[in-house]
Amino acid sequence: MITVQEAENAILKRLYIPCEESVKLEQSAGRILREPLTADRPFPPFDRVSMDGIAISFDAYANGQRLFPVKGVAAAGAPQVVLHDPSGCIEVMTGAVTPAGADTVIRYEDISVEDGVAKINIEDVHRHLNVHGEGSDRSLDEVIVPAGIRMTPAEIGVAASVGKSFLKVATLPRVVVISTGDELVEVEAQPLPHQIRKSNEYQISAALLGRGIRADRRYIEDTKEEVDRVIAECLKQYDVMILSGGVSAGKFDYIPKAMQDNGVEKHFHKISQRPGKPFWFGSSDEHRTTVFALPGNPVSSFMCTVRYIIPWLDASMQVERRNQQAVLMEDYHFHPDLTYFLQVRTEVDSAGRICAYPETGGGSGDLANLVRADSFLELPRGRNDFKAGEVFPLYSFRQQ
Repeated sequence: MITVQEAENAILKRLYIPCEESVKLEQSAGRILREPLTADRPFPPFDRVSMDGIAISFDAYANGQRLFPVKGVAAAGAPQVVLHDPSGCIEVMTGAVTPAGADTVIRYEDISVEDGVAKINIEDVHRHLNVHGEGSDRSLDEVIVPAGIRMTPAEIGVAASVGKSFLKVATLPRVVVISTGDELVEVEAQPLPHQIRKSNEYQISAALLGRGIRADRRYIEDTKEEVDRVIAECLKQYDVMILSGGVSAGKFDYIPKAMQDNGVEKHFHKISQRPGKPFWFGSSDEHRTTVFALPGNPVSSFMCTVRYIIPWLDASMQVERRNQQAVLMEDYHFHPDLTYFLQVRTEVDSAGRICAYPETGGGSGDLANLVRADSFLELPRGRNDFKAGEVFPLYSFRQQ
């Protein structure tokens, strides 16, 4: 068996190399931007009114004037109006262009209006009050979003504001998630006592969807011929194959031998970890396909997806990951000399620390316990006792 760190190193040496494609703005969520987004005009593009109220000339206020006859109205979306009389004011709405001849906005809450005359009731007034100056956020041609960023609602809003209806993004790998095992039946089926419904393929596919990947799903029966046939087909069609089940040392675990027969080079098989020890990883230079063959137990396959496959995808897209750590909040004992991925429920305390509370569950087959947890805490091998207050790496699988 190799260590967790050795497995991670082997996986990260064999990254998917994305190309570039153009997608519609509304289809860009979660994609990795391959071009910078620059301001096609200043941000904001004009001196923008930031509060409903009246616009005045500050010089008139500085000279002691407090009563300002209303000379007109400036609405958001309307062309700029002009304050011809510096002793007057213009009623203005949030988002409007600040009237020419005015440079200061007083909120409605700070004035009273009677018989068409606005009276200013505050003394804390300065030039450009409540005016969002042209170009004060970003100047013309300034880079707002650099290439290499994952598109979130914030970046999508910027792209729309600079007129980008199509975006250049990194291509996503073609991925297939394959379930194996004669004990598996479809979700809508009524299982016999010796059967279970498929869950791993849905769970893994959902994790990939968080990275914008819509994986195909396949199923392989436990026969050597079927395993060989499906693997040969998928190697020709996909950049990434993720299998669950059939990788241990059982009589019907045909996956490792089938990979060898199809020319897939094994980089490792078995990691000194729990859950997920019988993890198989390989690649085919001929087909340029990367293969992750995960254990069939649902917690094992899911943990391996969170710990290895998602970071591999991020590294392939050249996205910098934020490594998280959390404080173990209870003493914990684990005897085998293995890295242990402890299921935990996390909270953030008043000091901003991520606090991890063990939610052990019933082992690698206890899929339901994942509903109670939200992360895996990585406890290192070489020791058995882990004390409350110690800090360990954290791998979250829920968005906070």
